[in-house]
Amino acid sequence: MSNQPYRTALVTGASSGIGAQIVRRLAQEGIEVHALARDAARLEELSKETGCIVHAVSVSDQAGIEALVKTLEIDILVNNAGQSRTGNITNTTPEDIDALVDVNLRAVLQLTRLVVAGMIERDRGHIVNITSIAGHYAFAGGNTVYHATKAGVHSLSQQLRCDLFGHRIRVTEVSPARCETEVFGRLIGNMEEAKKRFFDEYESLLPEDIANSVAFAVMSPQRMNVSFMEVLPTMQVVGGLNFAKKTSGAA
Repeated sequence: MSNQPYRTALVTGASSGIGAQIVRRLAQEGIEVHALARDAARLEELSKETGCIVHAVSVSDQAGIEALVKTLEIDILVNNAGQSRTGNITNTTPEDIDALVDVNLRAVLQLTRLVVAGMIERDRGHIVNITSIAGHYAFAGGNTVYHATKAGVHSLSQQLRCDLFGHRIRVTEVSPARCETEVFGRLIGNMEEAKKRFFDEYESLLPEDIANSVAFAVMSPQRMNVSFMEVLPTMQVVGGLNFAKKTSGAA
């Protein structure tokens, strides 16, 4: 472990994908990692592999999260848990909106609120928010509510730096582009089909790429705050412009 002062970390959405890789990577640095997710069986397997301390709790369980945080002294908070959906605002459901806001935004706000108080008291801490390029760019085919929630966490990351000014607490936002995770399988209900559609013919990021990005920010010297990292596959670009032709009836 380097001379950085962090001893403990709490990682949400830790049972698979990016979250599990972050647990592995931080454990390699000698940090005591608390892994939080709903899937108890997967968490137990991760614990056997890494020695992490597991908590089978949903980030939407406010009472459970509050009870947990009271028992921990957290130096590093990694807000990684998230959900997505297909479709856009024209065909989404009230239930989908509530689920995405609850997990992607409300849970991040609540957990950050709970954890940051202890960080301020100890004058030590690092908050890492895993967002998405969907929070910064509009593109056809993206889920509107997902984009909005990730944009909210981007704004939170920026505002936190203002709120915490004068304290030795760092805030990092890591914003990945396409990354090969189970999220795509859940979207269409079949991971094999998702691999064929989204990954087999493309060079995408892997979860360990994001975990290494997080480790770089966390293990950097205390004088240095890696505030924002946009991580894309070399063969993917963002942005672009769509321009619709006039219809026959247009003036």
